[in-house]
Amino acid sequence: MRDLSSPAGQESGAMKKWGFVAMHAVVAAAFIFLLQRFGLNASLESSLLWALTFGVCAAGLAYKQSNR
Repeated sequence: MRDLSSPAGQESGAMKKWGFVAMHAVVAAAFIFLLQRFGLNASLESSLLWALTFGVCAAGLAYKQSNR
């Protein structure tokens, strides 16, 4: 008989990987938004643009690191 726990273990690892990537992106975006908006007194549009940029870059880096 087949062991049914094996595919679930692989799926759980994939979910952890994507959760890690998403968490990394959100934390980086929040950090740069707060820094730009309140630390450097930038406009809302500029802060959001930088937050989006840093979030995407952080997600890319986290994805590359999770594949090592």
